[in-house]
Amino acid sequence: MLADDVAVVVVRVSIPIEPMLGPDSNNGGVASTATYDGLSAPFRRFRPGTMAKLYFNYSTMNAGKSTVLLQASHNYRERGMDTYLMTAALDGRAGVGKIASRIGISSDADTFTAQDDVFAMIEGRLAKGKVACVFVDEAQFLTEDQVWQLARAVDDLKVPVLAYGLRVDFQGRLFPGSAALLALADEMREVRTICECGRKATMVIRQDENGNTITEGAQVQIGGNETYVSLCRKHWREAVGT
Repeated sequence: MLADDVAVVVVRVSIPIEPMLGPDSNNGGVASTATYDGLSAPFRRFRPGTMAKLYFNYSTMNAGKSTVLLQASHNYRERGMDTYLMTAALDGRAGVGKIASRIGISSDADTFTAQDDVFAMIEGRLAKGKVACVFVDEAQFLTEDQVWQLARAVDDLKVPVLAYGLRVDFQGRLFPGSAALLALADEMREVRTICECGRKATMVIRQDENGNTITEGAQVQIGGNETYVSLCRKHWREAVGT
């Protein structure tokens, strides 16, 4: 109550927004709804389609980025807004044209290779009907040119694009697609997981079938928990001997 005994009533409104929470969000900054106090400026600012941006949601292995992607897409569709899902053809662990989470949820998706024009793919999908958002899984496998194509889709087609991918490989080096996204994305969010010690994991090691750390080899080798382990920088350094 105020000094003059006038009660203040706070109205909380749940609204659909372009997929970004706030600077304090801890889930990679991605969702399709947020709650605001009253009908203030954010209501107008974040209406879908008014601020198309390129988002890069990065993580290390097994952080749940596909789960976050699928949940965000589901939230859109639940509210009658269609989405367009894309994933790298290179990763077929869940089947060709599938984005799947380790917790058991999945969705169909168009696939891209390094030779594809992803701008043309998005433009073709939009010609068939409006979409509220484009989701790209395994974005580390994009080429630099393809990241520019995503940026063009945002700028010219005015559709928000959310790319999800790994930031660094098992040797601690940026993937080309991730490097380009770090340079070009309008917004970046980290999807977090933890090291075995409880600290935030930022690195990943590759292991052989006996659990030994591998420090040499091709940058791309498809695998899951049996191949990759996420660690904090300190324990990654211990594992690779640096």
